[in-house]
Amino acid sequence: MATHLYQNDLPDSVDLGPVVAIDCETMGLNPHRDRLCVVQMSGGDGDAHLVQISKDQTEAPNLTSMLTNPDVLKLFHYGRFDIAALYHRFGALTAPVYCTKIASRLVRTYTDRHGLKNLTQDLLGQDISKQQQMSDWGADTLTRAQMDYAASDVLHLHRLRDALDLRLAREGRSDLAQACFDFLPTRARLDLAGWPDTDIFAHS
Repeated sequence: MATHLYQNDLPDSVDLGPVVAIDCETMGLNPHRDRLCVVQMSGGDGDAHLVQISKDQTEAPNLTSMLTNPDVLKLFHYGRFDIAALYHRFGALTAPVYCTKIASRLVRTYTDRHGLKNLTQDLLGQDISKQQQMSDWGADTLTRAQMDYAASDVLHLHRLRDALDLRLAREGRSDLAQACFDFLPTRARLDLAGWPDTDIFAHS
């Protein structure tokens, strides 16, 4: 396994293939206030590719081309936040997408523990550290621990998708999951537009 670090954008030479796992690190949980700092990706080959985003950067042509490519499936865990953060920063709406957290909620109804750490333990028998989650991602230089943490957030998503797909099919919920994934970019836009906590489908 190798972890590659780039500045501002993916290099022209990097092709992550037809299914790309993606996660983001930000300064906080409010996309309007807290800037995007790092985008980490993996093509499922055991390597991780990290892009550090500059403070005032608004363009990343290679990255956004991949995010919007209809022939590339983007895997997330809690994609709702990451899609919103990427859209707010670059104006690129990520699609098509798959969210392991949504899939987990649809098939692991025997638990309320749907975090990435819980999923990797339950479905893959692996333990990942979340120690660096609250670190300063806006620092000019990432520590080795931060880079390892960022990589761990994307290196398991391909296998998690495979395991969750088996359970979705077994429980007859694959179509329902796909409908949720298709709606996720719109859900992210609603969050940014001012409806983060409102159920617009509610009667009142």
